[in-house]
Amino acid sequence: MAKVLIVDDDPDIVEASQLFLEKEGHQIETANSRSEGMKKVESFQPDLLILDVMMEQPDDGFAMAQDLRRLGKKFPILMLTSVASASGLAFDKDSEMVPVDDFQAKPVEPAILVKKVAELLKR
Repeated sequence: MAKVLIVDDDPDIVEASQLFLEKEGHQIETANSRSEGMKKVESFQPDLLILDVMMEQPDDGFAMAQDLRRLGKKFPILMLTSVASASGLAFDKDSEMVPVDDFQAKPVEPAILVKKVAELLKR
């Protein structure tokens, strides 16, 4: 199956996501910060990235996605966010500002996460 990197500072989200995706046969690596995530991208070479918006800084996920696209990384990015529920703001994909392939609100149901990962890997 696929190599999936999860970058999120919420250990409960990371643990649950890892559990459900490993059950589907995916190889999982995790990171809990933007800087650690960037290092893991290079060492792990994921097929897909699951990325939180807010970590150490409120825009770490957006900045990391932008950095990865500038570096020419083309793997799909699924952005998990609770920003909309916490702030009332809504985000959508944008090739420059928010260069991700899909969004999913937190908390995410396991079946929805598995389905979204499968759909993104087929692209």
